[in-house]
Amino acid sequence: MDTITYETRDSGVAVITLNRPDVLNSMNPQLLDDVRAAIRMARDDSKVGAVLLTGAGRGFCAGADLAAGFKAPDASTVGDGVAHGMEIGFNPMVREIAELPKPVVCAVNGIAAGGGVGLALAGDVVFAARSASFVQVFGPKLALVPDCGVTYFMPRLIGMARTRALAMSGDKLSAEQAADWGLIWACVDDDKLMDEAMAYAEKLASGPTEAFGDIKAVLDASLDNDLAAQLDLEKETQRKRGNHPNFAEGVSAFLQKRAPNFVR
Repeated sequence: MDTITYETRDSGVAVITLNRPDVLNSMNPQLLDDVRAAIRMARDDSKVGAVLLTGAGRGFCAGADLAAGFKAPDASTVGDGVAHGMEIGFNPMVREIAELPKPVVCAVNGIAAGGGVGLALAGDVVFAARSASFVQVFGPKLALVPDCGVTYFMPRLIGMARTRALAMSGDKLSAEQAADWGLIWACVDDDKLMDEAMAYAEKLASGPTEAFGDIKAVLDASLDNDLAAQLDLEKETQRKRGNHPNFAEGVSAFLQKRAPNFVR
């Protein structure tokens, strides 16, 4: 994979690093394909319990690479070409990250702009360096609407009023403010970013991975369910979880006052 690096640690963490630092890891068609391939590798590797996603160099991701040539299909408009690129590249990538049945930790090491914000928010837990920032360039710079899931994730995390203002102004949101508002999990000192994000990912990787996947699914469903439907979903998911050997192990460990030894 030319645009990313992928490595697995003995701790059960798969590390995906966007690796186009000369263009602030902006997303071209190859990077989209490579990220999707890496996510599938992590999904299918039973030794991987969690994923850590970050960027090489001084930025996390500057959004779409506008010079990459997202070509429109023959005889289509420019807008058709933009939509086509989203349909075959950006949108599938965001879905595969968000729907991965394993925890995804994002370490935002610099600017996250445009679709780079959606890429970060597609993860489950987001750490950001104190010098990092989040900026919506779609509207004020390109006369577009936010994409890569930004219009889905951001209002649910920080509310509609703040999302509207950021999307229309293009103002930078600092990592510290993003943490205060609840957009991300934590803002940490730059020199501690990878250590803290990795420690958190390793903690998740040592846990019951398949249970975390169900937690993701149940929480996602809650955004659309009414209370009755959500209670029913909780019941049926607990039925599934209660029949898994990790539940018996967790109960035994609790009663014996020891750490559980979950299977993946």
